[in-house]
Amino acid sequence: MQSFDTIILGSGPAGEGAAMKLAKEGQKVAVLENRNTVGGSCAHAGTIPSKTLRQTVWQLMRYNRDPFFHRSGDSRHISFEQVLNRTQRVIDQQVELRTRFYTRNEVDLVFSPGRFLDEHRVEILSGDRAGETLEFTHAIIATGARPYHPDDIDFNHSRVFDSDSILNLKIPVRKIIIYGAGVIGCEYASIFEGMGVKVDLINTQQALLSFLDDEISDALSHYLRELGVLIRHHEQYAHLETHADHVILSLKSGKKIRADAILWCNGRTGNTQELGLERLGLSVNQRGQLAVNEYYQTPLPHIYAAGDVIGWPSLASAAYDQGRCAAAHIVGSVDVPRVSEVPNGIYTIPEISSLGKTEAELTRDHVPYEVGQAFFRHLARAQITGETVGMLKILFNRDTLEILGIHCFGDGASEIVHIGQAVMHGGQNSLRYFANTTFNYPTMAEAYRVAALNGLNRLF
Repeated sequence: MQSFDTIILGSGPAGEGAAMKLAKEGQKVAVLENRNTVGGSCAHAGTIPSKTLRQTVWQLMRYNRDPFFHRSGDSRHISFEQVLNRTQRVIDQQVELRTRFYTRNEVDLVFSPGRFLDEHRVEILSGDRAGETLEFTHAIIATGARPYHPDDIDFNHSRVFDSDSILNLKIPVRKIIIYGAGVIGCEYASIFEGMGVKVDLINTQQALLSFLDDEISDALSHYLRELGVLIRHHEQYAHLETHADHVILSLKSGKKIRADAILWCNGRTGNTQELGLERLGLSVNQRGQLAVNEYYQTPLPHIYAAGDVIGWPSLASAAYDQGRCAAAHIVGSVDVPRVSEVPNGIYTIPEISSLGKTEAELTRDHVPYEVGQAFFRHLARAQITGETVGMLKILFNRDTLEILGIHCFGDGASEIVHIGQAVMHGGQNSLRYFANTTFNYPTMAEAYRVAALNGLNRLF
């Protein structure tokens, strides 16, 4: 029986972040991964493939709408399968890179699921080392999540997909139903519409992505409709009919929608069902997620959990830092703070990213705030690139000028937001920083100066 300081279940962002931190602190670490390569769902079925898809489709859309590159009406079309070929190349590059991380740091990689035997032993379930038992002092559960499957939907049907299996789409699709208008649903709606596929986006809520600032949510709805997406708010499915060449989704409102395929994007479930948690006395919620404290410890203090398996915010960026934070607590390090305020990045076309408070939250809390805006259509860089859709919105305290929220919709939003993040958390949190700082011209970063001056002008 081999003994390890820490066993990590899962090699996605949370598992990788924890493994690298622990290995560099001198711990003997083993990582169990149920795929035959590292990276977890992030690399193989989630963040990397979907964002690569999005980037390829975005480039195609830019080409097709720019008359400089082609004759009028001479647009280019590519199949979903062609796009996926490029996606696989990126996945392979990510796997190769991350495999080197584990090798360089002498982490023992085991390509097999693991199951707890008791509070200090894990059994390897498959592969060359099947049946072997590993002993540990600490364990980190970083097994991620999978798409939620209602019992009455046949996900084995050739025209029924979830956000993982959609990457295996081979059939031609002219119209698709996307059920669930969360982040994943909205991203795929813009991807498919960008490829010329008609999209019915079924939203179970009253508005798209209600956690966003209302103005940004409205902008997303408007732009998706401009692309051609048909959004149906506040709807619930009644049942799904599957046929050889189509599907029919019946809604509780009485509507029936026919399409070539359906993509189910209504929630995710933690990958905890086969871990043997009952032997540890650990329980999960209805979505298979583990509860943890501020240091990512489960009710058993030597067993931690991080990443999508603990639920919100379910972001690769947060998961990596959660893993590092758990590892830091194990070794008694204080250089990795708990993950708190995380910028969200939503890779619709165009992108959305935000950090901090929304207008609705500040209004609810009676905070005296003001708004500074910069519309991309007024920026020289946006006019040069042709990406004029979008805006940067800064919310700030009108008395102290403290920046309270950054909200961006448009090309490069997930990059632009980090400038605001640095100022908010860098010790000079004031709107005057942006008003009095010289930015390169022409750049998208100049939007901060424009928005700051716009906000200051509202005060006088």
